[in-house]
Amino acid sequence: MNGEITFSQAIREAMSEEMRQDPNVFLMGEDVGVFGGVFGVSAGMLDEFGAERVRDTPISEAAIVGAGLGAALMGMRPIVEIMFADFVTVAMDQIVNQVAKARYMTGGKADVPLTIRLVNGAPGSAAAQHSQSPEAWFMNVPGLKIAIPATPSDAKGLLKSAIRGQDPVLFFEHKMLYGSTGPAPEEEDVTPFGQAAIRRAGDDATIIAIGGMLPVALDAAQQLEQKGVSAEVIDPRTLVPLDVDALVASVAKTHRAIIVHEAHRRAGPGAEIAAILAEKAIGSLDAPILRVATKNAPFPYNPDLEQFILPTVSDVVEAVEAVVNYRL
Repeated sequence: MNGEITFSQAIREAMSEEMRQDPNVFLMGEDVGVFGGVFGVSAGMLDEFGAERVRDTPISEAAIVGAGLGAALMGMRPIVEIMFADFVTVAMDQIVNQVAKARYMTGGKADVPLTIRLVNGAPGSAAAQHSQSPEAWFMNVPGLKIAIPATPSDAKGLLKSAIRGQDPVLFFEHKMLYGSTGPAPEEEDVTPFGQAAIRRAGDDATIIAIGGMLPVALDAAQQLEQKGVSAEVIDPRTLVPLDVDALVASVAKTHRAIIVHEAHRRAGPGAEIAAILAEKAIGSLDAPILRVATKNAPFPYNPDLEQFILPTVSDVVEAVEAVVNYRL
């Protein structure tokens, strides 16, 4: 590790390093070149790699993903950016019926090394069409891998794994994490898929914190410690594949589980994780599995209303206290 790096710098470094190593890797999306993307993540890459490998595209997510799929099938390793994850709905047919199924429908003959970067999460008053976290929509689709890093180190390491792999990856980047900082990984540090990370050890309850909710969960765990409650915080890092063994092992130790995510509560990623824990860890549980998530409403523009529907530190604290104090 060398110093500190921001989340957005980590993503830019991962893309740039992979592009230097492999001429088949390229980036395309709306404004990724001249403007470096709406959040500036790819700033400077056009100057280094040129317009052939950092391609500004028309405003058509279906065309962006479709071109990425075609390039991947022909041996390239495209990285395509969806400026706001909400816009992925325009490319649903491409992702769900083409990208996810290409390997299966060719009898395993076709590799699909396509990385789709999606910028998710509520940045503050971006309203209903620019604030969503739609990762759970794709957990239902066989053939897709889903990464959702929460630290700069994992942003870089998981993105490198995605780019180097042979399967399509949906790579979710929370807007509010872009400025967060953490230890800078070495160039060749690669984070494997399907391995959760224990961000804080504890004995009284397991908090499974997804993506942008990791800082919220860690703040909650710190507050709980002051109240004499020891919470373990686990970051899944990838939703598909999911490190079920790590989650089950933590619940076996703490006997309680709370799942925290910014996606909407109904049928969000927490619903699937809760079902898995109910199947595989029911004998360890001393309280119901609880979910802390965004309320089932479109994102309001009004900042006070937005904060009302988003999960908060106090929501997590209350959920942990509820399971710790639960009695049959």
